[in-house]
Amino acid sequence: MAQSAKMAIAFVGMPGSGKSVCAEYMAQQGFYKYRFGQIVVDEVHHRGLSLTPLNERMVREDIRNGEGINAIAQRALPHLQTALQAHDVIIIDGLYGFGEYKLLQSTLGVPLVLIAVFTSRHLRYQRLASRTERPLTNEEARTRDYREIENLEKGGPIAIADYTILNDDTREELIERLEQLLERIGIRS
Repeated sequence: MAQSAKMAIAFVGMPGSGKSVCAEYMAQQGFYKYRFGQIVVDEVHHRGLSLTPLNERMVREDIRNGEGINAIAQRALPHLQTALQAHDVIIIDGLYGFGEYKLLQSTLGVPLVLIAVFTSRHLRYQRLASRTERPLTNEEARTRDYREIENLEKGGPIAIADYTILNDDTREELIERLEQLLERIGIRS
């Protein structure tokens, strides 16, 4: 049976885990996708800065220092609410903190399903080092992990996720696991 009630699905996970791969796959299947990180990228460009991990981090922290820990979710909220008027299921790529989760859960007006994508740390670091857009060294990846866990409450949404997908294999196997989960949730028949 196909999904008929409205819902938001947020992919959560550490950098390089595959959450964006899942979200992008869902977008290719016709689902509306909103990437939280795009808010930071847009602000980096707006400030006339180069798109680098350092500038992204600085802008991300600056936004949160000025507007509060849930600032990215607060900025995304109008876009998400508008999308829910036109779509039964929306996809959120990269919800960061536990406060953001609680904010969206209480204000979206639809169920918020968290899907954690988990990948072992050594494999995530390999993937982050080899990606073409914004590659990270092992030290940069480790530093980013610590910052996201300590400063952004990133562990909360991962720990409280409704579902977890293991992504220690190929992209194709990740997509296969995602499709099985979507069927279980009732989005696929």
